[in-house]
Amino acid sequence: MSEPSRPRTEKGRGASSNPEGRFESRTRAAVDDGWGALDEELPPLQTVVQPERARTVIARNDSPDIPFEQSINPYRGCEHGCVYCYARPAHAYMNLSPGLDFETRLFFKENAAALLEQELRRPGYRCSMIALGANTDPYQPIERRYRVTRDVLEVLDRYNHPVGIVTKGAAPIARDIPLLAGMAARRLASVFVSVTTLSDELKRTLEPRAAGPATRLRAIRELAGAGVPVGVLVAPVIPFVNDAEIEAILEAAAAAGDQMALF
Repeated sequence: MSEPSRPRTEKGRGASSNPEGRFESRTRAAVDDGWGALDEELPPLQTVVQPERARTVIARNDSPDIPFEQSINPYRGCEHGCVYCYARPAHAYMNLSPGLDFETRLFFKENAAALLEQELRRPGYRCSMIALGANTDPYQPIERRYRVTRDVLEVLDRYNHPVGIVTKGAAPIARDIPLLAGMAARRLASVFVSVTTLSDELKRTLEPRAAGPATRLRAIRELAGAGVPVGVLVAPVIPFVNDAEIEAILEAAAAAGDQMALF
């Protein structure tokens, strides 16, 4: 269970508190007991990563508002710590907070690739594009060590299965460009790189641990240069925050070689 919510300013983190999840029947709060407890320095905030043995790996939906029927989320929680992330409330299913827990208590699905291969080998399996990055970023920093996304891609590559990726993890995805290029040559892979702003200062506020705008544009350039169909995702568009940048982001992404755009 997460600790009582207590405001804290933590460099490189999107949340400043740890409120209870939506399914909790009780809430807790830090209260000044007269002994100066609230003035005490908080312990350093560290990222903790735990393995998860998933029972299934492909999530399916039939929503007319979602452009894919199948998705895989290699991780729970996301170290990027984006302040606007719609996936934060999902941490309640782990009895954790959508606040700091979401970006510091992470889980990797250690058996994702094995489960995926079992799914693809089933006689009744119907092939349709699998989306990576539907909930949390498949190329968040811990992918460098745990390689769950890489293992999933290798299975999809062996089975000639189409995949679509959405990420703001520019450096980690660069590692997999040769694999993605081979899949793209068979029309099996496409990538959207999320670019929310061209301002480093605004990026640090909205997406504390994500790659900077220039690094993401470089990733678009490298993917395009390798023959991988690549687009830019301009989202979320926040009125009076980044809406004035839409045209500039599209121009910068087009100059880097993107072929598509989503909002």
